[in-house]
Amino acid sequence: MKPIKYSPSSPGSQCSPYALIFLTLLTASAAFAQPQPQHYPARPIRLVVPFAPGGNIDSTARAIAPGLTELLGQQIVIDNRGGAGGLIGTEIVAKAAPDGYTLVVGSSGVLTVAPSLYSKMPYDPLKDFTSLGLLSYVPIVLVVTPNLPAKSLKDFIALAKQRAGKMIMASAGNGTTNQLAGELFQMEAGVKFVHVPYKGSGPALVDVIGGQVDMLFDQLSASANYIKGGRLRGLALAADKRNAAVPDVPTMAESGVRNCEAGTFTALTGPAGLPPTIVTRLNAALNKTLAMSSTRDRFAAVGADVLGGSTAENDALVKTELAKWMKVAKAANIKLD
Repeated sequence: MKPIKYSPSSPGSQCSPYALIFLTLLTASAAFAQPQPQHYPARPIRLVVPFAPGGNIDSTARAIAPGLTELLGQQIVIDNRGGAGGLIGTEIVAKAAPDGYTLVVGSSGVLTVAPSLYSKMPYDPLKDFTSLGLLSYVPIVLVVTPNLPAKSLKDFIALAKQRAGKMIMASAGNGTTNQLAGELFQMEAGVKFVHVPYKGSGPALVDVIGGQVDMLFDQLSASANYIKGGRLRGLALAADKRNAAVPDVPTMAESGVRNCEAGTFTALTGPAGLPPTIVTRLNAALNKTLAMSSTRDRFAAVGADVLGGSTAENDALVKTELAKWMKVAKAANIKLD
């Protein structure tokens, strides 16, 4: 009797036992080749910065990269992907594989401000990301030209009411945190300004210093040195406490205006669906990095408060800030579509 030959093309036939063994080994080999969460990280990690080199977000990424590299045992590779106000680089991470090898330095601009202004977004800030931990917070400071006859926030508000609708508020552009912070202040203080958007905070600062415009709600990291040098007058911080970079500048709450906290936060963020073991590993490494004196010194130099903490605290801040800026944008009728 001739032996039976198994042929996949034969009617009613089944795969050869040898083929089954080969497929099983191939599948097992492929699975073994994939980096497993418990062995994470097994290769360099790409950290996307959704803005050009040299800015606040880029500086933040470079402040944490050395510590994370040391603690994780793999190189943190900075990848600047600027464009569309940070949306392009952030979208890259939203659509990346949830394996922990593509992360982004998220910020209030891309996670809470932009979603408040655009009806159509390339990602959902609450559903398309995994929070890994907060990094830093830079408060907004109200700065005015030194020639303005207002030495305190109380005097400033009185002057603004006297010159109702005539004082000029510069910003880094329509829909920026600068503008939204100014709109929030107007709502809470009961005053009204004329908004003049610039192409960036640099040109706006120049005109405030020169007296062409009256004021700017600016990030402290950009204005601190001008305040110290007397080229700008810092009237109040939109924060819940004073900042060591400008200890003589009071908070808005101290000056009688409450519910005006505004600033820029940064957070380490990954795509949705990251395995819990990877989330835990990254959060622990991040908090240790933020506790390093070298890291804290870098943040302190630009007036940034180091945050850190749990991923739950990260989620809570994003939700709170998103709700706040949506309310402000709606009340001020600010849309960028």
